[in-house]
Parts: sequence; structure tokens; C-alpha cells
Amino acid sequence: MREVLIADVGVVTAAGNSLDATWNTIRSGKTAIHEIDRFPIKTYRSRMGGAIPGIKPSGAGSMTGLVLKRLLDQIERIPRDSMIVTATTKAGIDNLEKMKRGLPFEAYDILPYSIGEKVAAKLGATGCTWNVSAACASSTVAVAEGAAMVAYGKAESVLVCCIDVLTEFIFSGFSALQILSPVPCMPFDRGRTGLSPGEGAAFLLLMNPDCARRGDYSAEYIVVGSGISNDAFHITVPDINGRGLVRAVEKAIKAARIGKDEIGGISAHGTGTIHNDLMELNAFRTAFGSACPPLYSIKGCVGHTFGASGGIELAVATRVIAEQTIPPTIGCRNPEPGAEEIVSLSSRPMQGKYMLVTNSGFGGINAAVILKRRILQ
Repeated sequence: MREVLIADVGVVTAAGNSLDATWNTIRSGKTAIHEIDRFPIKTYRSRMGGAIPGIKPSGAGSMTGLVLKRLLDQIERIPRDSMIVTATTKAGIDNLEKMKRGLPFEAYDILPYSIGEKVAAKLGATGCTWNVSAACASSTVAVAEGAAMVAYGKAESVLVCCIDVLTEFIFSGFSALQILSPVPCMPFDRGRTGLSPGEGAAFLLLMNPDCARRGDYSAEYIVVGSGISNDAFHITVPDINGRGLVRAVEKAIKAARIGKDEIGGISAHGTGTIHNDLMELNAFRTAFGSACPPLYSIKGCVGHTFGASGGIELAVATRVIAEQTIPPTIGCRNPEPGAEEIVSLSSRPMQGKYMLVTNSGFGGINAAVILKRRILQ
């Protein structure tokens, strides 16, 4: 197996158009979740969401094109033969809404594979392109699969791009499920009332060491392990005991060939819903016992970015490792019983060199990826 390096990362979120801006907002403890003015919200359970400033419906194209431009403008170069793996749950769903309303729309934007084709065209990539749609674990699964392609020699370089945008279809659906928080979400807080929808995009450029050397990439981080599982429990509700997530975490740790005590921090899914957060706490308690590493969620800052969540959170995790700092879980002022010692509203030092990033989604999907910093010669 080949070592899988992360040669470049970038994000676009409600907190900023770069990883620097997003990380600085998270570190500051401020939320980027505000009242939405993109579509009518009066009839819904909440008015709050993590919308990217300056992104508005316009013309026949999907908003994914506007967000994708901000993301791809951050990429200086990729190997020409890079494989493109995209991750999205809904692609240009805003154009399906336009179609239903009789407005001009571009049908091509609705299709998930359109994201990969646009990325390849913009960057001049000639490798094959495919999309992962695995609910809110989509981009975590995409990174795990992209890393496997590099590790097993099926590709020298893989660019993972993930994106989802916030539309009324999304908002109304989660309102109907009664899981929208009327205030910016409060992950792992005992008073939490639901999630705050968000939007965003991220890219991670994965490659083997030979490819990095030829391209003169510094590649400071390594994907050392991953695991994927399914609860097979319920279409929307997770197995409250977290058994599926435990399996994903244990697979990732086994693949990384490390001990559980070497994990220095956990980037949890942390949506702010009653069921998800309780499931995660139960899973991490089972997986790590009384020695659970500190964990955090960034969704109190940027909102729940659905299929883009994992990619954004993996990118942020590289900053956590670089600065050896566990960021605050914004919104968590009174931690859920059992989370008092592991979740905090304040930043804390990170002990250990490995970061575990997990995501879970509808249909019972769970995914876990472990990163560490590379020792450069």
C-alpha cells in the first residue's frame, strides 16, 4: 500500500471564502449562522441558516456554480491525470425548484455528475470522474474511497471536491421533520433543539509520495485510515447506541494501525439534534471508554453543510493538527450529561498527533477518517 498524502486543501463556508477565514471564525467562537433572506421563511420552524454571503439565485444556472467558482479559484494546480471524486447529496437542486416554479433553469446543473465535469473542465483534468452521494457522510466516504484509490495504486492523484447549497427545498424538508433549531444550533448542549442548515464546499488533493515529489508539493498531512459502516436501523433515525459508528471508528483505527489512546481529538458530526448527538456520545463512550479524547463540532459556526460536511471538517482538522488546538464547540454552553469532560465552549490544547473525523447520515451511513501530520525531511 502507498502512503496517502494531502497535498492541498480549501473550503468555502458561511464563515469565509478560505480555510484561513473559516478556521479563524471557528477559533474566535463566533457563529456565521444568521437569519436567511434567500427565500421566504415565515412558515417554517426556524429562520436561521449558514448561508454563504453574496450567494443568491440568479439566472438559469444553479448556485452550485457560484460556490464552485469560489472553491476552484483556490486551486493553483493539480496533476493533469488526477481522478476527480465529487460528493454532493443534491447537486443543483435549486434548479429543480426553478423548474417547478416555471422559472428559467439549466437542467444539466441538477445532475450530480455535472459537478465533476465542471471541475475537470475548469482544471483541465483528464482522469475519470465520479460522484459519491451517501447522505451527510458523502464527502467523508469520498475521501475514504479516494485515499483507497491512491493507497492501492489505482490512481496517483485524486482530487476530492464536495459541495451542497442551501435552498428552500432543503429548509422545508428539515422543517417538516421538526428538527430545525429556532436559534443557531447548539451541538452537544443539553438544551439543543435541532440543526441549522448550512452550505459550503471543500477540496482535498490526495496523492502518493512519488507524485508529490515530482510536483513539488509540500504535502504536510497524511490520511492514515478510514472506515465505513451502516446501522441498518432506520431511514432517518440513527441507532441510538451508535453501534454502526463504533464499527466505522474501529475499522479506521485498525487500518491506521494505531492504538485508541493515540487519537488526540475527534471532529464529530455534531448536528445539534437530540438523536444524532446522543448517538455519537454513546458511540464514542463505547469505542474509547473513560479515556475518550476531546471532541468538537463546527456546525454551531457554519451550520450543517450536508454532503460537504466531511470535506470541510477534514480540511479544518488539518488546522487543528497544525496548531495542536481543539477548537470550541460553538453553542455548547451546558454540555449533555456524559459530555462535560470532552466537549467545551473554549479552545483546548490537543494531546496526540492523530485526528479522527466522523460523519453520519440518513439511511444509517457512518464514515470515519484519521489524519496525522507528516514529518517532513
